[in-house]
Amino acid sequence: MVAYQARPRLRNVRTAKHATHMRKTRASRARYTSLVRFCGALGVVLVGVMVYVMLIANLTSLNYSVARADRQRASLQAETARLDDRLAALRSDDRLSKMASALHMREPQQFALVTLPPAAPQGRSRLFLSSLASWFGAK
Repeated sequence: MVAYQARPRLRNVRTAKHATHMRKTRASRARYTSLVRFCGALGVVLVGVMVYVMLIANLTSLNYSVARADRQRASLQAETARLDDRLAALRSDDRLSKMASALHMREPQQFALVTLPPAAPQGRSRLFLSSLASWFGAK
């Protein structure tokens, strides 16, 4: 008959269970470690790409704004030049003398200086406002 051989008895069962649990946990983590690292690296790369796209979009928007401002400045300069030419034409001495002769105007022969008396206040509201202004020290 074959002699029965007993297995060696473990001294502390809790230590063995804990060791088994730790081994299973480590094996499970080893399975997912590479996946977690890949997802983390992919997330960092995606954040970098999104920041780059956002900056490029902002730069493009600023370029369009600068181009719009340049077009507006050019149109305003052209309008200013056109209005300056029109103003010079309207103020020209030849044009004014033609209009004066059409209205039968001529150069004055003598000059007179006329002074007008100050206007008298009309109504009670002006009197109240002037007294209020003098009270605040207005001249």
